[in-house]
Amino acid sequence: MPIIRVEMFKRTQEQKRNLAKELTEAFVNTCGGKKDSIKILITEVDKNDWASGGVITIDKENNR
Repeated sequence: MPIIRVEMFKRTQEQKRNLAKELTEAFVNTCGGKKDSIKILITEVDKNDWASGGVITIDKENNR
């Protein structure tokens, strides 16, 4: 049972549906297996809880 883990900023339900479909198809096309055996765990992170380069993401966006 392959598990694909995705951590990302919050998205719409439609975007998550499309992502799950595309990731599943890509995995099956690349590695084989059955679609029903592919599990996807999406963890959504608020932009206040993610930083890169020592700066919180929301602060980077506010300074553009």
